[in-house]
Amino acid sequence: MAESTPSPKAILRGHKAQVHAATFVRHNERLATGDAEGWVVLWDLTIMRPRAVWRAHENAILGIGGWGRDRIITHGRDHKLIVWRVREEDEGRLSVSLPLEDAPTPRPQPWALHLLEVNTMNFCSFAACLSDPEQGSVEAGSPTSEVVLAVPNTLASEAIDIYTLPSQARIHTVKPDQKNGMAMSLSLFHHHGRLTLAAAFENGVVSVHRLDSDGSWTMTYRSQAHTQPVLSIGVHPNREFLFTSSADALIAKHPVPISPQEVDVDFEPNQRVTEAAEPLQGNTGRKRLKEWEHPLKVVNTKHSGQQNLKVRSDGKLLATAGWDSRIRIYSAKTLKELAVLSWHKVGAYAVAFATVEDSNAPASASVATSEQPAETASLQDVPGAKPPETSTEPQEAGTLAKGLGMSVKDRRLELAKTAHWIAAGAKDGKVSLWDIY
Repeated sequence: MAESTPSPKAILRGHKAQVHAATFVRHNERLATGDAEGWVVLWDLTIMRPRAVWRAHENAILGIGGWGRDRIITHGRDHKLIVWRVREEDEGRLSVSLPLEDAPTPRPQPWALHLLEVNTMNFCSFAACLSDPEQGSVEAGSPTSEVVLAVPNTLASEAIDIYTLPSQARIHTVKPDQKNGMAMSLSLFHHHGRLTLAAAFENGVVSVHRLDSDGSWTMTYRSQAHTQPVLSIGVHPNREFLFTSSADALIAKHPVPISPQEVDVDFEPNQRVTEAAEPLQGNTGRKRLKEWEHPLKVVNTKHSGQQNLKVRSDGKLLATAGWDSRIRIYSAKTLKELAVLSWHKVGAYAVAFATVEDSNAPASASVATSEQPAETASLQDVPGAKPPETSTEPQEAGTLAKGLGMSVKDRRLELAKTAHWIAAGAKDGKVSLWDIY
């Protein structure tokens, strides 16, 4: 394949403040973005225009996520976590005036279904999963599903509270080591039928905690893979490992152990044993449980400040948003850098992958290294890769045969739902939309 320069398929302009969060909802028909002034914009990806704009919070938005087809969860620095109902039929009564436009009349808000008062002093976004592991992801959940949420504790910023919706009840508080500092990033998921919490902290520690049948939490993994605060966690779809990025230049791949490891410990008969142990032999040998501590792989990318790490739904790629304004794509298998997406001129804060059913793009192909100039990062020798062309609308040329006989609207919808979108938000308030791999 001839060398070409990746460029975004579309640039979504409308936020007045930096974009802090982004997520695809409704099977990729919509992109929800949140900014530093609390505004949420719901973009229609068939026409690249806003369908709903409202101010969700009085302060910066830390995180945003979908719940089923008609609910959006926002987490703001005003100490509130809100679940909004935004159905397609509701969009007609909501404003489409973008934050940049300073509409003279107050914009209506969607219906707020739930509101939780939470701690947002440490810039850590919420994590969520369904309470029933058989029901899949929150994004695919039904309105009747019970959702489990993880947020930093109200009083102790290193502890994590677990809530459920719709009850809004706090059901657990997980207390890792106080020396870790503030919780910086969280992920909540089911692993081998057990509710599992992954947490990353200010001192560079990453830990994994498993909920036991008696309601207690067991730490199964603890690693100091980073030298600076961890900025983000991304869990692989198979739940067997996770990835972290930090203020340092490292990206680490960690295991998700089912249980702690047993280690042999020798001690004198009169020595006090402070950890749960079982007799091995005599009075001088014991076995104790100790959390796993070695990451699977650590790579120095030579680019510090990569955040908002996301793993694509097929588990082949992960992406980060960099303080240097670049969006970097890595192989989830090897952590090799595959692409550098460069358009924004200021720091990038948010990145999101559209859900893909299947991807034949190789996860080991070599693309754009950090030695290339920022503006000329390129795709090279990548079988099946799709270098995007500059445009403000989705490309319709090359529509698959199944699109023949479809209306223009239906073709646009099909393209929006099946494109391998990568969305990136930056300090400039703009959102770049890419379609590669």
